[in-house]
Amino acid sequence: MTIPDYQSLMRPLLRLLRDGNEHHMRECSDALAREFNVSSGELAELLPSGRQSVFANRVSWATTYMAKAGLIERTGRSRVRITRRGRDALAERADRIDTSYLSRFPEFIEFQRRDARQENGQPPTVGAEANPPAASLSPEELLVESYQQLRRALAQELLDLIKQAPAAFFERLVLDLLVAMGYGGSLSDASQAVGGSGDGGIDGIIKEDRLGLDFVYVQAKRWDGPVGRPLVQAFAGSLEGQRARKGVMITTSRFTPDAKEYITRIEKRIVLLDGDQLADLMIAHGVGVADVATYRLQKVDADYFGDA
Repeated sequence: MTIPDYQSLMRPLLRLLRDGNEHHMRECSDALAREFNVSSGELAELLPSGRQSVFANRVSWATTYMAKAGLIERTGRSRVRITRRGRDALAERADRIDTSYLSRFPEFIEFQRRDARQENGQPPTVGAEANPPAASLSPEELLVESYQQLRRALAQELLDLIKQAPAAFFERLVLDLLVAMGYGGSLSDASQAVGGSGDGGIDGIIKEDRLGLDFVYVQAKRWDGPVGRPLVQAFAGSLEGQRARKGVMITTSRFTPDAKEYITRIEKRIVLLDGDQLADLMIAHGVGVADVATYRLQKVDADYFGDA
């Protein structure tokens, strides 16, 4: 028997979680392998990167997609649990749960559409296809689409882990990211400045450059809901109390439009980083992520064959 595709694994995986208990992904993967009679040889089949088995990778994608659609939730590292929406999906007795089924949920569409269109300020198109048919894409377009999809999934997984981690870990993460971006000089210098001031809504202070010619005041909170103008205004007031000119406010959620509009009208320079931006910066600067594989895309050198 061939290894089932990730969409074929969705409903069986959801069915495994219907007891409402927390389950480890290893447990789920083993149960699915037995259900689909995946042989030991097939279980040993690896992706081209050699870092993960094909079957485990497909179980992981089935998990990611259903989590983004709200059918299951991540309760810890490699642990998942069914949600009320997931129970409703099982109760519908749909023959198959796949990406077409998941596209009825706005959260899943937003996850699929979180690409360059949103960076340009365009909202996701709810109800449209999450991805164009593969047959309509050129090989290069398919490669780019796959890369963007992998990056979106990685960003969401980072946010899930950050939200579950202790507050002290988040503070350390912010420190590591700012240093990786070139702020704070050395890690030891930044460590003395960030985490612990707790003065009037200021969570930390970090050097803007290696010489310490100026300082940036930081507030980093794992808010669940959107961060509105009152919280941003309070942070601006804290900067005034410190006679500070620059600040960075970081959240794992998002900022409301009125919060973003507010910082454009004040003298203080405040940068707002939401959860998506935080995850993107972590990926860009190699914080909390590791390289799996590198692919080089090449073409014929026309100059080399010019005289042929």
